[in-house]
Order: sequence, then structure tokens, then C-alpha cells
Amino acid sequence: MSRWLLLSAAASALLAAPAAAAPFKPGRISVAVRGSGPDVILIPGLASSRGVWNGTVAAVPGYRYHLVQVAGFAGTPAAGNASGRVAAPVADEIARYIAANRLGRPAIVGHSMGGAIAMMIGARHPEVAGRVMVVDMLPSPARPFGVPAAAMKPLAGLIGGEVAGADRLRRDLKSLVGRFGNSDWLESRNDAGVVGRSVSELLSTDLTPELARIRAPLTVVYACSARLIYACGRVSRAYQSAYAGRPGTKLVRIDRSGHVIMWDQPEAFRAELRRFLVGR
Repeated sequence: MSRWLLLSAAASALLAAPAAAAPFKPGRISVAVRGSGPDVILIPGLASSRGVWNGTVAAVPGYRYHLVQVAGFAGTPAAGNASGRVAAPVADEIARYIAANRLGRPAIVGHSMGGAIAMMIGARHPEVAGRVMVVDMLPSPARPFGVPAAAMKPLAGLIGGEVAGADRLRRDLKSLVGRFGNSDWLESRNDAGVVGRSVSELLSTDLTPELARIRAPLTVVYACSARLIYACGRVSRAYQSAYAGRPGTKLVRIDRSGHVIMWDQPEAFRAELRRFLVGR
């Protein structure tokens, strides 16, 4: 074969070869990897640092934990979260992270807003989720207010703007923010715009119609405060009703706990996490 034919064949082979995939560069999250073993994705709540999981990671070894940090929370730059929605695009980016790093189907654990993100991943990217645990989060976060998510949209938009723009109103809304993550967000160097738009998005989100799309085993761990111990039955009925559209969901109530269960009742939470990770 002539030199020209050899060069022609080589050129054809290069043109036919698939282009190398561009490296995955997240813009909405950063991830710290700790430990070794089966992969577990840990997603913190609103305005929280990935450090919320440190005690859990230390107490439950034997896994490779991927600790997600949402950009704009806990002193991190807003980066890709500087405008628009936060939770849904973060869910998409975590799904891309899982695929790009060939993690297979890892367990996904999310607290509060992170729980909503975990549900979004399970429902919208079922091919990447091995198991899903939601910690103290309803599929429709507006439900405790007794208002449908659709009716919350005007108020959610107002809250999104006011949280970002007025210190006094931000303080007034501190307890509301605490429903979805870190109630001390004012003191923790969070980007107010990211927090405000996250609250707005959560209040106008209803994942109830999407629950049936979650093919992975789903566990929901929820708290009943010591102050509300008399109402724990009502809390349980609310969770049972909220997840009734997804048969097979395992619901676990942890009493005498505040919203951040892994801090308030660490031993009980870790026991449930161990059971979840081994598929019990």
C-alpha cells in the first residue's frame, strides 16, 4: 500500500473515532470525597455546609462518601447558582457528577432541601440512583402551611426577593429558612440571593406527582420534636399521606429530635442509615 493510501486510511480512522468526552466541571456544586467502599452521596440542607455530615461519616465507616457543597451556601461563591433556580439544576448536576465519575448507582442521602434534591435525582434521573434516603422533608414543602404549592408561587416570589434584599425581613424569616436547612444562615456567610431563590423554589415545588417515578428503594426519616411529642401521631399521618402515592416507601420517625436529626439524635439516625445502606 502506498504512503498516500496509508495516510488516507489513518485520517479516515481519526475522523471516524468518537470525540473524547469533555471533563465534567461542576459549576453549582463542589464535592469532597472521603473514605473507601460503596459510594454514598450526601447532600446538606438549605444554607448548610457539607460539614453537617462530618459526625455521620466518622461514625459509619466502610463507604466512599461524596459530600456535596451547594455553591452560595456556607461561605462558598454563588458561581453557577448566581441566578435562577437552585435545587432542580443542582439535582441535574449531581446526576451528571455520578455519571461522569462512573459511580454506578450510589446511595443518595439528602437532608431537608437536600432531601428534595435527592427526590428530584431519583425521579428525574432514575438510572443513577441506587437507593434514596430523604431526611425530614415532604415532597411538597408548602404542605405544612396548609397551602397548595401552586397557590404559594406569588408569596414564594415575594419571599425570594425580600430574603435577598432586606436584613429585617431576613431575620423575620429565619424560622422559615430553618424548615429547609440551617436556621443560622444569617450568621454563616451565605449568599442571600441563593438562599432567597432557594426558599422561593422550595415553596412553589410539589414533587408528589413525581414520586412514582422513583424506582430505587426510598426511605424517609422524619423528626418529631420533644415540644410536639403530643402531636407525633399527626406528624406521622402527614408523612404517610404525603408519600402514599409511592407504595413501598419506608417511613421512619425519630422522636425528640429537631429538624437536623443527625445532630439532635445522632445514634438513632446512624442506626437507620446503616440499615438503609445495607438494604434493610
